[in-house]
Amino acid sequence: MAVFFAFLHHVSAFTLFAALVVELVLLRSTLTVESARKILRADMILGISAGVLLLVGLARVFHFEKGALYYFHTWTFITKLSLFIIIGFLSIIPTREFLRWRSSVKAGQVPAVAPEKLRSVGMIVHIELTAIVVILLMAAMMAKGIGLIG
Repeated sequence: MAVFFAFLHHVSAFTLFAALVVELVLLRSTLTVESARKILRADMILGISAGVLLLVGLARVFHFEKGALYYFHTWTFITKLSLFIIIGFLSIIPTREFLRWRSSVKAGQVPAVAPEKLRSVGMIVHIELTAIVVILLMAAMMAKGIGLIG
């Protein structure tokens, strides 16, 4: 069972990363009805994968692997979890913007968005992707036993 949860954890993490990359690429091109539709879909996939990632990750911490006592005494894990939470809060901003687009997209119209808003949302997505790279570094360090406190 632990292997299945590890697999599910990795698949959801890579799905989350892929959804963010899709959002970033689409935000950097000219916004069309089709690209807005794809962004909405990618953001939904992002949200689902983040939820699965969190639930499976917590299950692994509390029921599989080394146990919560170990993980919560490892600064690399605490950093990973903190960054994940920060990403979660940051992602609220793009998601709220994308949800505003739904009625336009359903009507077959390009959402009316100021270029500055698109740039700021794109910057947030870029920051999220950068934070995920740091999470990957922390994961690699954890796998080598780096970060145990006391």
